[in-house]
Amino acid sequence: MKSDQPPAFSQEPLPDDNNEVESLDNIYTDLYITEGGSGGLNNEHEVRQIEMASNKQTTQETPIKCNDIFKPLPGQDKPIRTVLTKGIAGIGKTVSVQKVILDWAEGKANQDVHFMLPLPFRDLNLKKDQYSLMQLLAHYFSELKEIDSIEDGETKTVFIFDGLVECRLPLDFKNNEKCCDVTKPTSVDVLLTNLIKGNLLPSALLWITSRPAAANQIPPECVDQMTEVRGFNDPQKKEYFRKKITDQKLANEIIKHMKTSRSLHIMCHMPVFCWISATVLEMMLKEAEKDEVPKTLTQMYSHFILIQIIASEYSALCAEIFKEESGLYQDKVYSFVHLSIQEFLAAVHALESCLDKKENVFSPKALKSENGHLDLFLRFLLGLSLESNQNLLRGLLTQTGSTTQTNEETVKRTVRYLSDKINQESSPERIINLFHCLNELGANSLVEDMQTSLHSGTLSETRLKPDQCSALAYLLLMSEEVLEEFDLKTYNTSEKGYQRLLPVVRTCKRALICLSNRLSPLSRLAGCELTYESCETLTSALQTPNSPVRELDLSYNDLGDRGVELLCDGLTSPLCNIQTLVLVDCKITHESCETLTSALQTPNSPLRELDLSYNDLGDRGVELLCVGLTSPLCNIQTLVLVDCKITHESCETLTSALQTPNSPLRELDLSYNDLGDRGVEMLCVGLTSPLCNIQTLV
Repeated sequence: MKSDQPPAFSQEPLPDDNNEVESLDNIYTDLYITEGGSGGLNNEHEVRQIEMASNKQTTQETPIKCNDIFKPLPGQDKPIRTVLTKGIAGIGKTVSVQKVILDWAEGKANQDVHFMLPLPFRDLNLKKDQYSLMQLLAHYFSELKEIDSIEDGETKTVFIFDGLVECRLPLDFKNNEKCCDVTKPTSVDVLLTNLIKGNLLPSALLWITSRPAAANQIPPECVDQMTEVRGFNDPQKKEYFRKKITDQKLANEIIKHMKTSRSLHIMCHMPVFCWISATVLEMMLKEAEKDEVPKTLTQMYSHFILIQIIASEYSALCAEIFKEESGLYQDKVYSFVHLSIQEFLAAVHALESCLDKKENVFSPKALKSENGHLDLFLRFLLGLSLESNQNLLRGLLTQTGSTTQTNEETVKRTVRYLSDKINQESSPERIINLFHCLNELGANSLVEDMQTSLHSGTLSETRLKPDQCSALAYLLLMSEEVLEEFDLKTYNTSEKGYQRLLPVVRTCKRALICLSNRLSPLSRLAGCELTYESCETLTSALQTPNSPVRELDLSYNDLGDRGVELLCDGLTSPLCNIQTLVLVDCKITHESCETLTSALQTPNSPLRELDLSYNDLGDRGVELLCVGLTSPLCNIQTLVLVDCKITHESCETLTSALQTPNSPLRELDLSYNDLGDRGVEMLCVGLTSPLCNIQTLV
């Protein structure tokens, strides 16, 4: 029971001069509910592009305080037993956990909870013996004499399982034996799966944190509520530096400097990177010339490591870079405070190996990485290949490049190699990372040329090569301002070039991707129309956290049903913010309507306008669409079906949709369809219903 005894938790704030948990008290206590207990679990993928901007909150999500994660939202009747909180590495999941525990222990929140029992997966991995649940708890929390009372069902207990991605247990929910007895010894894996399922201590509450890639290890039916830690938005980044740095003039100077490098500024949505940057810049801006201040990731991390080695003892380096978990846990475990520090040190080690062997065997590996998990490592490795960065780490490196001339020649070869890869690569996301790599090498000529053309307004007069399109995409993605509109037909390029511009969709509010002879003279170029293959890139863009894009026009492209199927993966994501979708003349049939119907029934979908004109949907397509339109989850207000090959048979189905209670549908355009008098007669039945909300009928 909660008493004068020490609380059942281990306080491990991020290494800092100030307590990170307290410093984030007012600026970082929000989580976001993603609607539906298991929404998106089966389709989650880890966010590899960690430089995603966090400019705006998405409209379909509800911010909640960390201390309120077990409280039902308005309209939620079912009690919440298990909460799964997702977030990328370094975004603040563990700090959020620590804040909740600290607030409880200090009597600030959740005082109806008797026990908070943190059991990090990293530590549970070490438990090979068999335990009963009560034995396991006694092993961890031996000081709590009244822990046996959690069996009575009246003692409110919260189990906290932090770091699912680090779990090395099978978590075999399907085949593990059922266990309902808290005194029966079994494996830790069996204990965990039965506790999560609710077979053990069904009255206990569970909070699990995970990176997105590992979240699907927990069956959707076991999760009552999904939340996500998003990190800092732009105002919160400023507030962090102003709270962290006591000298406000210096804090403003740091903020100004971070904005000069968009890649650095974007990474500051991770609290841990804000801490690293503040640590480095607070020291350097006091005494260094402005030219010496870090402008790339490699420089920032090099200076950070050097600052720790200025430290008087090696143990101080460990204290700042590694976390030691001990005290509460009988086995000591060490980990990096953030994965990026591990990747930087791995790059330092790789550089030494390369200098030793006189060959670079690591870049090809990173370029072949299918999921991008070596992207940051590659950026560090290439940044460290510069002699200036090697000189920074001369005390850490035992090997260095032979001569300045040799180093310059190596860098030139590397730049040519990366430039060739940009020309050959098909993945727009991978191309963007290659430009990040060029930035680490200080090779920005192509991007600078595009910036000059962009500012001079001469881009529309030039037929852009694919690599120029990639440079333009990189430039627009790194821009601090959110584009009001991105119109693909503004640019004169090839099909391959258009493909490389598509990632820009993630940072604009309105995306026009119409490439039609009847709309744009630029589209008279042979082969400029997009196909279903483009939809995979667009889908990725639609699932960008906090994406500002609200309107997407893909008219007059040969997407086909396969393309719409891919798009719907993005439209059904809780991260998607699309309100207006235009798919005029995209070569789609009734088969697409079934997929779109699922998208219309996505909980809290922001989609309000749908234009499917000039597609061969037919009566079957309208019938399928109406399944979605009559769903209480559908939010469509405007539906345009001009010349969709529908007849009077569709009108009966539409009439039912018009009479759906509380239907949001306000505008319906059925122009240029063969409805006939019979069709209009049936429509009027719906229009005269007191339930009909149609204001405009064409």
